[in-house]
Amino acid sequence: MKIPAFLLTLALGTTAAFPQAATQASRNESLKQELRLGVERGLNFLRSKQNPATGQWGESEPVAMTSLAIIGFMLDPNRKPGDPVPAEVEKATKFLVAQARPDGGIFIKGRGNYNTALALTALLLNNKPENEEVMLKARRYLVHCQVDLDEKGKQDNPLDGGIGYGDEKGMHADMSNLTFALEALYYSQALLADKGDAAKNEPQLNVAAAIDFIQRCQNRPESNKSSWVSKDPDDAGGFIYNPSETRGAKVTNPDGSIALRSYGSISYAGLLSFVYAGVDKDDPRVKAVIEWLQNHYNPDENPGLGAAGLYYYYQTMSKALSIAGIDYIKTKDGKLIDWRKDITEKLLSLQKGDGSWSNTEGRWMESDPVLTTSYILMALGRIHQTL
Repeated sequence: MKIPAFLLTLALGTTAAFPQAATQASRNESLKQELRLGVERGLNFLRSKQNPATGQWGESEPVAMTSLAIIGFMLDPNRKPGDPVPAEVEKATKFLVAQARPDGGIFIKGRGNYNTALALTALLLNNKPENEEVMLKARRYLVHCQVDLDEKGKQDNPLDGGIGYGDEKGMHADMSNLTFALEALYYSQALLADKGDAAKNEPQLNVAAAIDFIQRCQNRPESNKSSWVSKDPDDAGGFIYNPSETRGAKVTNPDGSIALRSYGSISYAGLLSFVYAGVDKDDPRVKAVIEWLQNHYNPDENPGLGAAGLYYYYQTMSKALSIAGIDYIKTKDGKLIDWRKDITEKLLSLQKGDGSWSNTEGRWMESDPVLTTSYILMALGRIHQTL
């Protein structure tokens, strides 16, 4: 099976979905060299933490951890087209395939959607003919996990159209899991490219329902009539975790109602989700989230959450801004920031002596250096593509 061109793009380059400005390929050469050295040190750390018997990384969430590590390896800017796949990745890929279930899910205990989405993205990056059916079944699994509660086919529940971690009752959906699933489904469309009529029988995500769910998580009164939507201009365009809860702050309005504040990492997930769902760059919802992100740009903390989820924030930010083709951030005071240079310097300054990264704030498992190192390797890999 030939590797489709835009899967090679995913691994070894990037095509901006929302072109903004031509990136100068020759700029920041010394910084690119530092970045590549930092990545190599990070990969060496991951090599030292891989289970030599099974090929996995991590114990509590081994499918997710292994998938994230594979992605970090495959986005390595030191790799060139045609280079052999690292032995660590080959062993880890076999581990993932061994966890595939008859229904297409790739997981061990729970969180089926989360693990399967990450595993599918990892397998696509190390695309092998013998794993095609595993990937197709994983794709079908994710499509069938889209939430549709109450009356089927109608957007009559706040969670409809979303995707969550993957519990048996399907009573959860959130922006983070939806973004991972949309990414896997976006790139897995390439698996159907040469299947002709057979591709017509493959299930497809209800993209319109997914966009409705994304919209219901955005702090934008013009397109979201939920009672929690903030009227504070400082929140306009940003996102919360799902249509009824947040991981950020809550504010009591003068009339006693509760407003949910926008925050950084999930707002980048919102931008990514719009991109993967095919929403145009000129759509007012996309413009609104980009404006919020520019107004709240911060290389030192996850806006609205501080140190919590900081490394997820870095990887989501780097991916979203790269894929959306945003070369410069224009802040509230009119300052123009080369975010790639800014974030690269920040991430390299945070690297530890053993090559790893880790968060002193342990929320969402970010005290685990395998997880956070994988996040940062993904971020640096994306940045290098157009630095």
